[in-house]
Amino acid sequence: MNITSDHTLSDFSASDIITPEDAEYDEARALYNGMIDKKPRCILRCKNQSDVKAAIAFARSNNLLLAIRGGGHNGPGLGSCDGGVVIDLSPLKSAEVDPERSIVRVGAGCTQGEVDAVTSKHGLAVPAGIVSSTGIAGLTLGGGHGYLTRKYGLTIDNLLQAEVVLADGRCVTASNGENGDLFWALKSGGGNFGVVTEFTFQAHPVDQVFAGPIFYDIAHAGEIMRWYRDALADMPRELCVFLGLKTVPSTDPFPSDLWGRRICALIVCYNGPEEDGVNEMQAVHAALPTPLMDGMAAMRFVDVQGMFDPLLPSGMQWYWKGDFVTELTDAAIAAHIEHGGKTPSELSLMHLYPIDGAVHEVAPEATAWSARNQTWSMVIAGISPEVSDAEALKKWARGYWEAVHAENTHGGAYVNFMMDDEGDARVNAAYGENFPRLQKIKRKYDPENTFRVNQNIQP
Repeated sequence: MNITSDHTLSDFSASDIITPEDAEYDEARALYNGMIDKKPRCILRCKNQSDVKAAIAFARSNNLLLAIRGGGHNGPGLGSCDGGVVIDLSPLKSAEVDPERSIVRVGAGCTQGEVDAVTSKHGLAVPAGIVSSTGIAGLTLGGGHGYLTRKYGLTIDNLLQAEVVLADGRCVTASNGENGDLFWALKSGGGNFGVVTEFTFQAHPVDQVFAGPIFYDIAHAGEIMRWYRDALADMPRELCVFLGLKTVPSTDPFPSDLWGRRICALIVCYNGPEEDGVNEMQAVHAALPTPLMDGMAAMRFVDVQGMFDPLLPSGMQWYWKGDFVTELTDAAIAAHIEHGGKTPSELSLMHLYPIDGAVHEVAPEATAWSARNQTWSMVIAGISPEVSDAEALKKWARGYWEAVHAENTHGGAYVNFMMDDEGDARVNAAYGENFPRLQKIKRKYDPENTFRVNQNIQP
């Protein structure tokens, strides 16, 4: 297979072009989700915009499918493709902080943890997700929600600028002042419009927090979910509480007498002094049963972000389904309890992430993210280290989702929680009334649908 002879790849060194003949090919093509096994024709490690431009030109001139890989964390494996070209952005690891303006510039190859490591030195953080190995590029382009969302909004609400390589090879800046339509579309429109090589974010003061998991016996799940439904709106925005139905992992640091026990969990992060966090949690403890475990403690925010990493290494089997949730109805709670208490593996779970507070202060038409009136982003994730569990994970997640979906009136889901078997209607529903505008912008910037290995917006 002669790859290097093509003139568009003349700027690449041999070590930056990986093909099936290379010893590192299998390692380079491996994705976070071990359920996905794709074999690209070549992987091009891009160190700058010129490399990205050359990689796009090579794929287009040879009529090859093109995928864009940041952290490789995408659930359905949309950072790769069979028989095509993978633009690997992992070499783009720059991260610079302007502490006076609380502005952060990061390369698209950074993980969330790498960004946190730099910002934490200045007592700052960019609102992002909850797993530090997540690629910052895919997270941002899908929307981005996590512990700081209620206070500071989605990751896209803190995006100030993006550097983008377009399908025709142009390198442009997207911001409110330049290419504003493209900037609007990048705010949850995914990788449909170009290859973002650098992001500029607004960061916020975050340092020590009071955080950790609280576990309750699954028998109390109904009571806790009803409380959560009613209490969330009155919680201070500094307090993020997301709810999970799951199993205590049979590993340290969890108490061994709880291993394998089915639970309803509250994962909590209070952005502020420990004393204030303790005071805020008093009302929670007063309203709920005695927990099996209370793991909350004062810690650095950067450590909270990496709290789940040891449980979720790369290469696990994953299958997930998502929905936006307006209201936790009694019928939905009953379905959650029925299915959430029958997980097919110890790591499988359901999480409800709050997307209220500051998220609701942004108009639905202000960004491509349309779910500004929703209360939670739900994910049902079948997870296991065992390949033999794959079909059971899929069956459980699909059945669970079908049982609760009828109660979720939005009809769409966070695009980063969607697999690639959900169909065009689900992509349309994810963006709601913003979808036609996204199609128009797609036609302008990528009329030939070069960037289609994603939750695709057909031009």
